[in-house]
Amino acid sequence: MAELKDLSIEEFAALAASDAPAPGGGSVSAVAGALAAALAEMVANLTVGKAKYADAEEEMKEIAAKGAEIRKTLVDDIERDSESFTLYMKALRMPKDTEEQKAVRREAMQNGLKEAARVPLSVARTAAEIFPLAEAVIARGNTNAVTDGLVAAMMARTAVIGALFNVKINLESIKDEEFVKATSEEVAVLEKKAVAFEQKILAQAGVSKSVTE
Repeated sequence: MAELKDLSIEEFAALAASDAPAPGGGSVSAVAGALAAALAEMVANLTVGKAKYADAEEEMKEIAAKGAEIRKTLVDDIERDSESFTLYMKALRMPKDTEEQKAVRREAMQNGLKEAARVPLSVARTAAEIFPLAEAVIARGNTNAVTDGLVAAMMARTAVIGALFNVKINLESIKDEEFVKATSEEVAVLEKKAVAFEQKILAQAGVSKSVTE
């Protein structure tokens, strides 16, 4: 079977809509992040070479390069997220006839859950790196593409929050208290950052404050 990143948009959407356990919300969050990075990158590329934006030329070149790097990482994460969930599903199907088998199965399930939390957490971290890129292209990029920058910002926010939903649901079943505590703390920081960023961008876009409350 082709990797998820190699599917057409129509094929990916159909697979996500099917009764297959993956791709799910984690992979879709990675897609959202990849598209957010792509849009920020696009606005930067539309700014480079324009005399009107000469003062922002070098900054936009850096943003385009960083956006491309993030985009490629998140595209790879589309597959990684589904693979991590599959690892847990395989553990569920392990034999449990004897006490020894049950113990091995429990350990495999816990390892699978941890990986299923680590991957979307990585997606959230990476997607959060788009925030300053989107903010910069909105503020100093080609004004003809400002709405593309705004969509990049909202998609980045969705990628972060969506990925963190997947982290939190897996943490509920993980027994390692230290892992849960450390991961939960990072989740809280990323959530707060995403919400603050969203409110800031919507305010800059002239969206009524009541909409964000």
